[in-house]
Amino acid sequence: MGSWAKTLARELAPFGITVNNLLPGHTKTARLDELIQNKAKHVNKTTEQIADDMISLIPAGRLGKPEDLANAAGFLASREASFITGINVPVDGGFLSCL
Repeated sequence: MGSWAKTLARELAPFGITVNNLLPGHTKTARLDELIQNKAKHVNKTTEQIADDMISLIPAGRLGKPEDLANAAGFLASREASFITGINVPVDGGFLSCL
């Protein structure tokens, strides 16, 4: 997906179209709650313990909020980001250790 976005970014840039990827980390959603509950059942831990384990791996010390992704998407769609194209933007609180 990253390579495809880079190719599209190069092809569409002359038309003023930008192409970027958002890479979401653990984001507090109903789906993540469901995954935490299922994992808690399988490993015989509480949902709080599973969530705490996940959070302990995130340098920002918290789960993402849907608004974190929305803010990044809004910025990339704005005029202020018109010269940004062909990139991957981790929105993960520092979780990824590489680019």
